[in-house]
Amino acid sequence: MSQPWDYIAKLVCIGDSGTGKSSLTIRLCEGRFSSTHDVTIGVEFGSRIVPVGPPASRDLETDSQIHLGDGLSSNIGNSSSERIDDSTESSVPAGLPNPPRKVQRVQKKMKLSLWDTAGQETYKSITRSYFRGASGALLVFDITRPSTFTSCTQWLQDLRQIAEEGIVVILVGNKSDLATDGSDANQRRVPRAEAEEWCRLNNVVRYLETSAKSGEGVERAFLEVAEKIYRNIETGKYDLNDRRSGVKSFGATGGASSKIPKTVTLGMNDAMRKGGNSSSCC
Repeated sequence: MSQPWDYIAKLVCIGDSGTGKSSLTIRLCEGRFSSTHDVTIGVEFGSRIVPVGPPASRDLETDSQIHLGDGLSSNIGNSSSERIDDSTESSVPAGLPNPPRKVQRVQKKMKLSLWDTAGQETYKSITRSYFRGASGALLVFDITRPSTFTSCTQWLQDLRQIAEEGIVVILVGNKSDLATDGSDANQRRVPRAEAEEWCRLNNVVRYLETSAKSGEGVERAFLEVAEKIYRNIETGKYDLNDRRSGVKSFGATGGASSKIPKTVTLGMNDAMRKGGNSSSCC
């Protein structure tokens, strides 16, 4: 029986209340959108298994910061993630040179353990404790509310003070469906250029715009965080055997047991019933 995933990583969605963090997580985990959603109390949980690395990463149009910025060679994953196809050799007549052997990459998979945090000031002491051990974060603001963008600076400072060093952060401008270029109905109040400049000044991986309502850009936002984490795994930036790490490989999470754990995608309302084992989610 093949393993359901190769790695598991803890991600947090942070930002002011009402920016659509819960809607983004529900869209990714359950593929749906609800126009009404209760205010998140504390933290809610969901999960999704996504492909990382080649060949799936070739279809992900990542920017040069992911492709070139971390100095990776083009043969990432050439050891355990490649298989040699010898089928072409058997069909070649004796005495003729063998054609180049085809390399078939085994697709790596990562389970994203998603923690959707409350944005209200009341729950700050609770939600910030969930930053510990996170290897990735989506910092979300509402492109129609400049105050939520202004708050991103404080959210980022809090995250970097508590989370592991080198946490992968992507800035997400949500509710892009309300920004119709050239239309009187355009409700955008935060220009894309301003958000991109903020990322540059604050050393944030990149800026993406999403719509939890239409689904546009949602999957890509999570995939880019996962892909960057995978690149960090390949360069040895995480101790996969350290229980405090936000990233682990399959088998390391269950100690010496070889039993394959059951993988379940949880809805938002399941989080509170599952209890508060946030520190050991991964």
